[in-house]
Amino acid sequence: MADLLFFGDTERSPAMRHELPIAIGDAFLLGVVGGRTHIVVSSLERSRIEAAAPDAVLHDISDFGFLDMLQQGMRFHDIDLELASRAAAAMGVREAVVDPDMPVSVADRLRADGIVLHPDDVVVAARRRVKSAAELAGIRRAQAAAEAGMAAAGALLRRARVDGDALVLDGSPLTAEAVRAELREECRRHGAPAPPDVIVSSVWQGGGHEPGSGPLPAHRPIVIDVWPQDEQSACWGDMTRTFVVGDVPERVRAMERLVRDALEAPRSAARPGIAGRALHELVCDVFEAAGERTQRTGPGADPEAGFQFSLGHGVGLAVHEAPSVGLSGADPLVAGDVVAMEPGLWDPEFGEVRFEDLLVITEDGSETLNVYPFDLTP
Repeated sequence: MADLLFFGDTERSPAMRHELPIAIGDAFLLGVVGGRTHIVVSSLERSRIEAAAPDAVLHDISDFGFLDMLQQGMRFHDIDLELASRAAAAMGVREAVVDPDMPVSVADRLRADGIVLHPDDVVVAARRRVKSAAELAGIRRAQAAAEAGMAAAGALLRRARVDGDALVLDGSPLTAEAVRAELREECRRHGAPAPPDVIVSSVWQGGGHEPGSGPLPAHRPIVIDVWPQDEQSACWGDMTRTFVVGDVPERVRAMERLVRDALEAPRSAARPGIAGRALHELVCDVFEAAGERTQRTGPGADPEAGFQFSLGHGVGLAVHEAPSVGLSGADPLVAGDVVAMEPGLWDPEFGEVRFEDLLVITEDGSETLNVYPFDLTP
């Protein structure tokens, strides 16, 4: 087994958080050398790390001259580089696979010391594809928060009334911002805050990753895509539903039926051994048979029309991580993968219909991690 080196903090680095499942805000060096985990931190973190990783070898930064460097007036950035250099030497590392997200300055210093580094996203990502029990529990909590947030958004939409082609609530236009605020507050109450750019949008606001702003329309799809992060584990959830308040155009009904069929096709096929690309192509088959453009056929006159994005992605300590579930998804799924599947169709006149569920791959198939209904009526 090749040695590995990581550098960062466990609040911003998914790779670090997987190796050490507690929140540490200051960057540090972590090595897996000869199959044994080595962690270089201050004594302030020792008791927490001993509880979370009892088999790890702990190296105190004071043993590498931390206090002397402070007294010399060295800048913290330079101290970090010197500590990483001395700690890697103490671990006996001469060659290692590293996370491509390792800071350039750290990599440069270690290479200057003669250590051969191999940035390898495939190796690093593979270490966290099979979710630990604690990570899977965190994803379940995050997904439960997503459902609670979606329910809160749906309740707000239910209260709205139609005023021409717009929605009004309590005498004022109902806005994407109001729905987003209600949704995020409910996620927070469930222990999994959602970022400020979660999507509440319609054809009035535009497609893609546009979060949405301003008044929401009646008689047109409103897409809500929410991805909250469990505070305890730092793992994410992800789900999307589409609502229409008012009359549902027949074109939108047809899109709904197609998208539902397109979601069930890969859900039924998801199991260990199948590649993400194969699942994506099942969705393309459904849409293309109905005359819709897909990423496989390429766009028509409107570059966004049809299904012009990947079916999905892995979810875990990052909201977008391996494996890919799209045209680039060459890697077979494995038991323990958690994947989001979100087929959708965009029509430049009516907007988008999109549904997204989160699945964990099991030994003989998959388990869907959410139960929220698909009704267009909120």
